[in-house]
Amino acid sequence: MSDTDGPIDPSEIGEANAPPVEEKPYKIVFEANKCIGAGRCAEVSDNWELDLGTGIAKPRAYFIDEADLDANVEAAEVCPAKKDRGVIHVVDRRTNEEISPDPNGDGTLSVDW
Repeated sequence: MSDTDGPIDPSEIGEANAPPVEEKPYKIVFEANKCIGAGRCAEVSDNWELDLGTGIAKPRAYFIDEADLDANVEAAEVCPAKKDRGVIHVVDRRTNEEISPDPNGDGTLSVDW
């Protein structure tokens, strides 16, 4: 890492190959390395699947539209990892604000890498 490199900005993850914001205005940022495999996300959202072999969940799509927003917000809110702070983050790509779980209550991304 050079002196100009800083920490990874989670709001920039995946943006290089992302669909247009107008089509998919929301993004899932997933801290897979902190997933505890509870599977609650897969229980409440068709976008999430739990791999029984690895015990790790994963989203089928990282970029979503309005129709998929509520189910993914619920998946983020029921995630018990990180002492109920969750490892699924739903971000509004237009504002880079975290919609859910938003434990800080101010829209800042609660990703800790």
